[in-house]
Amino acid sequence: MIKSGYFIKLLTSIYLTIKLKDSTHHYMTIRNRKNLLLLILLLTVIILSYFYFFRLDLTTDKRYSVSSQTKNLMEKIESPLEVVVYLDGDLNPGFQRLKKSTVELLEELSVYAGKNISIKYENPSLADSPEEREKRYTQLMNNGLTPTAVYERDKEGKSIQKIIFPWIEISSNGKKIPVCLLKNILGNSGAENLNISIENLEFEITDGIRRLVNKDVKKIAFLEGHGELTEAETYDISKSLSRYFQIDRGTLASNAAVLNDYKVVIIAKPIKPFSESDKYIIDQYIMNGGRVLWLLDGVRISKENLSTIGLSPAIELDLNLNDQLFRYGIRINSILLQDVQCASVPVNIAPANASPQFEPTPWYFAPLLLASPEHPVSRNITEVRSEFCSGIDVVGNNKQVDYQLLLATSDNTHIIGTPTTIDLSQKIKENDKTYFSGAYVPVAVSMEGIFDSDFANRMTPKGLANTTPTLKQSVRTRQIVVADGDIVRNEVSRKDSASIPLGFDRYMNQQFGNKDFVQNAVLFLADNDGWMQLRSRTIKLRLLNKKIISEDRLFWQLTNVLTPLTLLLLFGIGYQIIRKRKYTRNQSVK
Repeated sequence: MIKSGYFIKLLTSIYLTIKLKDSTHHYMTIRNRKNLLLLILLLTVIILSYFYFFRLDLTTDKRYSVSSQTKNLMEKIESPLEVVVYLDGDLNPGFQRLKKSTVELLEELSVYAGKNISIKYENPSLADSPEEREKRYTQLMNNGLTPTAVYERDKEGKSIQKIIFPWIEISSNGKKIPVCLLKNILGNSGAENLNISIENLEFEITDGIRRLVNKDVKKIAFLEGHGELTEAETYDISKSLSRYFQIDRGTLASNAAVLNDYKVVIIAKPIKPFSESDKYIIDQYIMNGGRVLWLLDGVRISKENLSTIGLSPAIELDLNLNDQLFRYGIRINSILLQDVQCASVPVNIAPANASPQFEPTPWYFAPLLLASPEHPVSRNITEVRSEFCSGIDVVGNNKQVDYQLLLATSDNTHIIGTPTTIDLSQKIKENDKTYFSGAYVPVAVSMEGIFDSDFANRMTPKGLANTTPTLKQSVRTRQIVVADGDIVRNEVSRKDSASIPLGFDRYMNQQFGNKDFVQNAVLFLADNDGWMQLRSRTIKLRLLNKKIISEDRLFWQLTNVLTPLTLLLLFGIGYQIIRKRKYTRNQSVK
């Protein structure tokens, strides 16, 4: 409430305004009445602004606005949050912009949190000695904060390397969550990556806050029992998802309600057919609003034969799921895709009995899939590495389901039908347009809407417990289908059985977007509050013309310095002229 002292001061100001005398010793001239009305209006605005909080964002892309769910989140914050910004020190203009946007967003969040956020700045490179600096770097890296090397050129053209930490650390009640601010997408310029990073700030920061304060942990499950990927082969993605969910693994058995408590079910590269009972449990789970991430191969091959004799038959992988997926509006075609845009593998080109000499060779069966920029799952991630992937078709005419493309091959794709034999000795030229004649074959699709049950007009399989009347149509829910199970598989070292990060190619020494894609897919499926839509935010990149800046540097510097001074001088001269004329006119009236 407003204290009584404020009202006393305001009433005193009004009284003095009324009692003011002008030069002719008359009370309350018309000009004084106008001043009084303005004062009353100002007083009204002050009182209303005290009780009603609002902010206006006049930018075209609403870059200073936050979503309604973010406002609700911050209003529910109970314990104070402390944020340490490590992006500090001598930064180039691009990173200065990223820091400025980060601080502005944090200050905006603190307003809705009731000043419940304190912000501190720390420059990791600021140290008394190089040893102290290295010690600090090591400490931050052990906490999961990886540095970024920035290369710049000074005025003399010399290259300068700077180590920065584009991270913030959010802590509350003794718990800390690091948040990476920088998105580094291969193929993008530095300015584009920084702009993408700014677009994702609200999602990344609120994601860290939600993980910090969330007390209701949802459960997800990896299905087993059909030859799915092992726990070691899914260790890296499980580790990432464990920050958000409780993760279980297990078979379906005979309990029809076994999946009811899980928000998302992941089916990762099965190789054995599903029984009718298993299909029924999954189907009714979906009908009740369950979400499923299908990661399925369309073709069966033998990698052992390929590595030993260079030949392997390629036949359709029958998982007994075709009818069920078809009912949902999706068909995984039993084809293999080759692509010019692909990963590389080392091949020994040395003659027989000579020392091995390995040379990187395109592995056309490992396409680097393009991510759709239109969907929050695939937006702003780098290419996704696949291996022996198949294609997807949307079938049926269910108008209640929205299908959106997530991943696709490039415009230089070759489609291999099955059954066939894969021969690694086949010579392929990447510039052969007659061979690579396909384009943008879908490999991953998102489905959202109301699905028809595969068991709508069928008997319930025998032997199931805890069954309920079969639902013929689902509530509104989501599914994602990927026609390659290897997208979620991380390699396991043969030496020490350690898991290699998902999406990391040891031969190319490059990190692809597999982990980001799968993690986003699960978060999207589990999202009921629209948090993933924050990843769709777009801020227009307005770049300066570097050529003009270099050639006309002095002109623009003088313009920026002199223009405000000139305008200020003209305003002062004009004001004095108007004031003098007004004074002269008043004297003549008297």
